[in-house]
Amino acid sequence: MNPNFAIMMANLEPEEAIFIQSLIKDLDEPQQQQFLAMYQNKRRDTTLILITTIMGFFGFAGIQRFLTDRIGMGILYFFTGGLCLIGTIVDLVNYKSLTLEYNRQVAAEILTTLKLWSNR
Repeated sequence: MNPNFAIMMANLEPEEAIFIQSLIKDLDEPQQQQFLAMYQNKRRDTTLILITTIMGFFGFAGIQRFLTDRIGMGILYFFTGGLCLIGTIVDLVNYKSLTLEYNRQVAAEILTTLKLWSNR
């Protein structure tokens, strides 16, 4: 892997970085660079999800669900006060897995898009 890619991947969680490396290993260097640029723009940081989950305790429940493209759950959390704070507490414990799941989904979508572009 190109040293510049290592710099781009430095802010990823270790498990996330391993997943991304396994996804892009079969791509050529320009495709890898394009993938990483697109991924950096669309991924969510665990700190952002943690902060928005904590905001659920202060009346803004569900923001973390909106950020991870779970709109239905976000609306439900918003109108039920984070499912009476129980859902917010569960999300507070599981914020890293919420983020990782979202980021994996985004990576798969980007990879599919790149493969479609390369087949043209």
